[in-house]
Amino acid sequence: MKVSARRRKGLAHTVTFEHHTVISDEPTEHGGADTGPRPTALLAMSLAACTAITIEMYADRKDLDVGELVVDVDYSIHPKGVSGFDVTLRLPAGLSDEEVEQLRTIAAKCPVHRVLKGEVAIRDRVERG
Repeated sequence: MKVSARRRKGLAHTVTFEHHTVISDEPTEHGGADTGPRPTALLAMSLAACTAITIEMYADRKDLDVGELVVDVDYSIHPKGVSGFDVTLRLPAGLSDEEVEQLRTIAAKCPVHRVLKGEVAIRDRVERG
């Protein structure tokens, strides 16, 4: 999977993947124009989306009604400590305790969750010209 970020204006960048485009920027208090979510928000958005999709796929296979599923992610950034994600699953009241526990277990298996919890290799490279 290849994603590219290209400068637009100021700190704003157009981020593309295949035929999809998102604008990422910084808020005005950090020197941006606030024309899109900041990169850290995109990271939290990715975790929320991946968790929701993983739950929906599992629920479909198990014929579970998750209703109007909502996944909230609160991302705390600590420059000198450990940053963290608080993930809240909003599930219907009619699910049994066992079903809720199954969904909680499955939520932690979404690909983004697994990448964020595991060891990740980032290889930086520069191309000129």
